[in-house]
Amino acid sequence: MQALIGTGVALVTPFKVDFSVDTEALKRIVNFSIDGGIEYLVVMGTTAENATLSSNEKELVIKTVIEVNDNRLPLVLGVGGNNTMEIIEELKTRDLSAFVAILSVSPYYNKPTQEGIYQHFKAIAEASPIPVVLYNVPGRTGSNMLPSTVLRLANDFKNVVGIKEAAGDIVQAMQLLKNKPSDFLVISGDDMIALPMVLAGGAGVISVIGQGFPKEFSEMIRLGLNRKVDEAFKYQYLLSDSIDMIFEQGNPAGIKQVFLSQGISENVVRLPLVKVDDSLAERLDLFVKKINTLA
Repeated sequence: MQALIGTGVALVTPFKVDFSVDTEALKRIVNFSIDGGIEYLVVMGTTAENATLSSNEKELVIKTVIEVNDNRLPLVLGVGGNNTMEIIEELKTRDLSAFVAILSVSPYYNKPTQEGIYQHFKAIAEASPIPVVLYNVPGRTGSNMLPSTVLRLANDFKNVVGIKEAAGDIVQAMQLLKNKPSDFLVISGDDMIALPMVLAGGAGVISVIGQGFPKEFSEMIRLGLNRKVDEAFKYQYLLSDSIDMIFEQGNPAGIKQVFLSQGISENVVRLPLVKVDDSLAERLDLFVKKINTLA
């Protein structure tokens, strides 16, 4: 899965001020990311606010991204949830021909045991016609997929090709990196520790900030993959304040404010999320201006 080495971005779903999906802004975001040098696009992740999208809106977003991408970059589709049978049904009925892999989050709210998590992904691996990337994000799901469970899945199923590891725990990430099969990808799901994970042997990142500053962030990851450590950390320290800020009041409210500051889309999110307050909006706007002066 060389296609998933480097920087992928978890695309937002931009909305108009009336809260409808803004397909023109979505096209601008996709092109901005591609022009900035990122390696692949992730559609319908958490950052897309997919929990608040209707079925028709999800189809509209997927169709728009496929069309504007026009086979330029590999695409990954978020197909996950806490109802295993529903996911399997989607895998059986959805046309996945445009995608190189699915990204599937560990079940949330149910809080299954490690054996339950294993059986959930076993069923998905057996049903999926394309490779599966696991997604561990305990801050959202309420449970941590332990390295032992991840490695069990990686060893048992050839089509389980990687994990987006977003526990925010570099020690846990290093346990995966130390013990994983040689071709299994450990992908950071945490922008702040993406570079340290790459330097420890990770394959890259699925990023939020990467779509706001694609040129700088993707170059940082490429430098890390090429072991150019000092050069990579210059970008890390340049961007670190923005990474903190975009998550300060929730994702994707922060990154949508960045897009507003860049003139790409509105800063509209759907309830129960709310847009960032005036103080954070001002700080993000100043950061965007700072980056633009350095470009």
